[in-house]
Parts: sequence; structure tokens; C-alpha cells
Amino acid sequence: MSFELIGFVTVLAGLGVLMAPVHWALTLMVVSTALGSAAAIDLPALGGASILVPNVFLLFFGLRVLMAYGEGPVLSAFVPAGAGFWLMVLTFFGVLTAFLSPRLFQGAVDVMTVERSVGARSFISLSPLQFSSNNITQTVYALGGLGCFGFCYAYLRRTMAPSHLINALLVAAAVNIAFAVADVVTYFSGTEYLLSVVRTANYALLTGAEKGGLKRISGSFPEASAFADYTLVLFAATASLWLDRVRARVTGVLAAASLAGLIFSTSATALLGLAVVFPFLWIRSILTAFDRSKPARPVFLAALFLVVPLVILAIVNLFPEMIATVYDFLDEMLLSKADSQSGRERAMWNTAAYEAFINTFGLGAGLGSARASSYLLVLLSNVGILGFILFCIFVAATLFARTASDGVRSAESRAAMRAAKAGFGAALSTALVSGTVYDLGLMVYILGGSVSALACRQIIQPTATGARLIGASGPRRMGGIR
Repeated sequence: MSFELIGFVTVLAGLGVLMAPVHWALTLMVVSTALGSAAAIDLPALGGASILVPNVFLLFFGLRVLMAYGEGPVLSAFVPAGAGFWLMVLTFFGVLTAFLSPRLFQGAVDVMTVERSVGARSFISLSPLQFSSNNITQTVYALGGLGCFGFCYAYLRRTMAPSHLINALLVAAAVNIAFAVADVVTYFSGTEYLLSVVRTANYALLTGAEKGGLKRISGSFPEASAFADYTLVLFAATASLWLDRVRARVTGVLAAASLAGLIFSTSATALLGLAVVFPFLWIRSILTAFDRSKPARPVFLAALFLVVPLVILAIVNLFPEMIATVYDFLDEMLLSKADSQSGRERAMWNTAAYEAFINTFGLGAGLGSARASSYLLVLLSNVGILGFILFCIFVAATLFARTASDGVRSAESRAAMRAAKAGFGAALSTALVSGTVYDLGLMVYILGGSVSALACRQIIQPTATGARLIGASGPRRMGGIR
């Protein structure tokens, strides 16, 4: 095991958080997810597998939450029928498949898997199914995601402070934009080495790519598409907050800057994700206009949908040469994507994943065993039809969760919950198009746990000896220290 410089910084920050107010832990946990290519620890024993900064900091975040509130609120995240319960069942089932399925179907199925070599970058190849370090790392990530869900749920469940979640998302968006600007500046100034401190993972780093004459922004991620996936989540969340008039100046600027980053990432996945996010935000804002004293800018959005086509028509007539340039760019990025080497390679991944699903009789090859280029096929090839059903129930329970109608939820709580749902849905939209592994990233579990906590109908009231939890089963006490 070897520590990177940023790994030491992460440990120092984690130790500091243990002695700081608990809301610092949430903020740093959310912000750490922006470091998508920063490995804190390398594990030569697992073929040079990298443990990223957010996964290391999760240990300190969880410990801080347990120190503050005890284990009761964390465990309550997984009560039956809730989203957390279905995530727990899915995770335990996935862990079981990670250790059983590769041995059950060993050598009988060919899968796309990561081949790691110490001191060199990882690469993906088609090989016979066998138990490997990928099963171990994806198991750790799955358990980490489950824990992250519970810790975030416990934090918001006890504090009922949606402003803390909003602050953390805004800081993460600002940090992500700062890294995007730094990526462009260092690329054109020839000082890319300055970002090497956050590009330490044992991944194939595609940070210097161009498309259509534009620098593909990758920020603090290994490639532009990963940056776009993460930025789309923050754009959806900040745009949702702006629609709800929550800190409108800040959220509006961050949403606009995130949208610019998405466009200049030149990621096809980002454009497809925007095609899902924009209608979702528009419909959501129209619906909320009927039950709120301050409409969520429906007039502005309706006008926008009328003005944009007129602007496009004006540009077509005034600048016809610009249209040809834009068409060539879009053709390279979207229309010709399937015929590119990358497109053919990802089609091969999906074919291998589907065959693995069929050849394992719908049981899957085991968590971490197979890669694909669509999260749907990742689920089917890894955890089979049962795992896919469990995941669908978890997603439905999260997206259709509703705020309590008990009169104690503030407008800020409802806005925070809608923003978390928007980010959660955005992450799923890109994963379905280009997700390659079971792990969706900790941001998904942060948002999922936050939605469940903000939707909870039970109220926690502080008492002199701890806390009293009031719900359908009556009051009970929970310990924990601040």
C-alpha cells in the first residue's frame, strides 16, 4: 500500500473533521466527490487498484456522524419499505454474487474486465470469467455507497438542516468549475503538470483531448465524459435551486457556469443528459407553480421555450456559414459516434455483457465481474435480473418520495429535496447511456440518502439526555454525543 500526497492531505483533513463541527464533515464529503481522478492510496496487492479521495474521506465522515449521533439514526435509514432498505438488500445480494458467481461460472463466460498492472495504467480486455480484484474493489465501493447513504440520512435526519446540504452542493459546484477553468488554462499554457496532484489514479487519463477544435474539459476527472457526468448532476441540482428562488444569484451563476462546462466538455453523454434534465426541470417548475405563493419561474421558462426557436431561426438566416460549422461539430460528436473506434469498442462491451447475462441464465456474472457501456447492461451482467429489479425499486422509492404533509417542513426543505432528486435523476440518465461499472459514485448515495431523510415523516426532538424520536411506533430515545 502506498500513499499519494493528496492521500496524506485527505487523512489530515479527516482527522481535523473529527474535532470540528459536524457540518464541516458533510461539506467536505460532498466536495471530495469532485476529485474523480485523485487516488489517495494505491494497492499493489490488488494489481495497483486505486482508492479515491472520497472513499477514504468517507471513513472519517462516517466516524464523525457516529460520534455526533450514535448508530441509531444510521440504522434507521434501512428500515423496511424505504429506499434505504432496498439499497441494503441490493448491496448484500451484490456482495453475495461477487464471491459466488465468478466461481460458479468460472471459465464458462467471457466478460470485459479491467486488467491491472502495478506501475502502469489499467486496460480493458475480453477474458474468461474468474474471481479477480475487480470483484473486491466493486464490493468495497458498493458497501461504501451503502454506508454513505446511511450517514447522510442520519445527518439530515438529526439536524433537519437542508441549508447544510445546499451549502455543500454549492461549494462542490464552485470547486468543480474552478478545476474546469484550471484544466483549460494549464492546457493552453503548457503547465498541465500543476494538476498532476489530483490526477493520481491508476486510470487511462484522457485529459488532453480535443474535438472539433475545442479542448475537451476534463477538470479533476480522468476524461471529459466523467467530468460531464458529474457536472450534469451539479447543474441539475443548482438549476433546481434557482428555479425555487433559493439564493438565486449564486445558484443562477453556478448553474450557468456548469452548463457552459457541459457544453465545452463536448461530451455526447452530456447533451443526451441535458435532453432529459431540461424537460424534467421545466415540467417540475410548471407543476410547483400551482401550489406555491412564489411560482418557480414558469413564465420565464415558458418564454424561454418560445424565444429559443426564434433565436435559432435568426442565426440560420443571418449566419449560414456558422450552421455548417456547428453541423460538422455535432456530426463528429453525436451522429458519427457509433462509427468511431470508441463507439465500436463500447458496442463490443455491451455485446459481451448481454452474452454474459444470457449465458449465466439471468443470474449475472457477479458484482464487479463485467463491464459494459450502459448501466442497464452493467446491472444485468453483474447482478442479474433480481439485482436489476431491486435497483429499480430503490430508484422508484427515491424519486417518488414525497415530503411529509405534517406542516413542519420548510420551503427550503422542499427545495433541497427537489434539488437532490434532480441531481439523482441526472446521474441515472447519464449512467443508462454510458455507465461502465456498478459503482455510480458517492454523490448518488449522498443525494439518495438526503432525499430519504428530507422525506421522513418522523421528527427528532432534542432532549436533555439525547434525542426523542417521535413516529408511528411511539417515542424512543437515541444516544450520541455532539
